[in-house]
Amino acid sequence: MMLRSFFSKIHDSLSVVLASRRSSPTINNNLNEDPVETAMEVPDDVLDGHFVVLANKGEETKRFVVDLHYLRDPAFLGLLERAKEEYGFKQKGVLVIPCHPQELEKILEEQRDDSVGEMEAN
Repeated sequence: MMLRSFFSKIHDSLSVVLASRRSSPTINNNLNEDPVETAMEVPDDVLDGHFVVLANKGEETKRFVVDLHYLRDPAFLGLLERAKEEYGFKQKGVLVIPCHPQELEKILEEQRDDSVGEMEAN
């Protein structure tokens, strides 16, 4: 149930972000541009199977592009639980995780190191 709500949140966040990235028509823009097609544009650094989160604590904020496989990592799920407790599931825009960017970096690096170790063992 938590993952369903999370994926719904990611979908809603992407819709808001993508909608805000649409350019407004001007004299120089193509007025026949399909708004649905434009809304489907994703930033170049967000590959298939990834999503964006912001790690934010105090004055520190950093944007991360995260692989979907982190949704199975207990440490990452703990951060999502913290976000749920602090912000609820009604956040608008990008998913914000209430932690120092270094904390999220550490979790992502540990999971990456574990994945590399498993691949080398095989």
